[in-house]
Amino acid sequence: MTGRCVSFNSSLNTCEIKGWCPAEIDYIKTEPMMEVENFTIFIKNSIRFPLFNFTKGNFLPTITAAYIKKCNFDPVNNTYCPIFRVGDVVRFAHQNFSTLAHKGGVIGIKIGWMCDLDQSDDSCNPTYSFTRLDAMSQKNSVSPGYNFRYAKYYKMENGTEYRTLLKAYAIRFDVLVNGNAGKFNMIPTLINMVAAFTSVGVGTVLCDIILLNFLKGAEQYKAKKFEEVSESQILSATPHGPGLYRHSSSQLSVKQDEKMSNDSGAFSIGQ
Repeated sequence: MTGRCVSFNSSLNTCEIKGWCPAEIDYIKTEPMMEVENFTIFIKNSIRFPLFNFTKGNFLPTITAAYIKKCNFDPVNNTYCPIFRVGDVVRFAHQNFSTLAHKGGVIGIKIGWMCDLDQSDDSCNPTYSFTRLDAMSQKNSVSPGYNFRYAKYYKMENGTEYRTLLKAYAIRFDVLVNGNAGKFNMIPTLINMVAAFTSVGVGTVLCDIILLNFLKGAEQYKAKKFEEVSESQILSATPHGPGLYRHSSSQLSVKQDEKMSNDSGAFSIGQ
């Protein structure tokens, strides 16, 4: 905006702006390159798990240049070929190539590495999945699909600047890589087991079982942990022992004399 109000016609004034002219014409229809469907994408990917000092790529050790020239990725018959046909990738993402070529879109190629490093290295291989990343733009009538603008600038001999503005509709491919690897280790396993036993109270029971049954000093531990009382001791102590009363057939408790205090209503225990 220049801040000037200029005459647009005999009856209308308008605000003056400084910019490139003419303005963008967005309603011109262009025919896409349908040959792109047969283009191929060469994906070279590797992953590293530094904790296990393990690195693996999506190339098999037996792959050759002749094989790469003639193979195409297929999720059933040819899963280890790194050459992806554009039409196949769009189809794997459950999209229509003709619609995608006219409006553009963003396709995600997800490479997943889920490796059990207790097995051989040959069992650690990538898995591929395909999805439409800008699926919500299909429901947007303002800016459906994927497009971008770029310009070429040049200057004439008289000093006038010109530009050629290009609006391109394209299919963009984003390669997303994720991985997870694991390997058995005794120390973390024991730590996790001890933590689990402690949290549910099994640790005490398990320790008692081991100490009472499997160690050399099991008898001494039993003597310290348990006190054996015969039936004759219980019968002889119950009727004659002063201050003792029988609570059950196998339990004794001490009943102490109680003295009442009339001034405050509190109980005091006398020895």
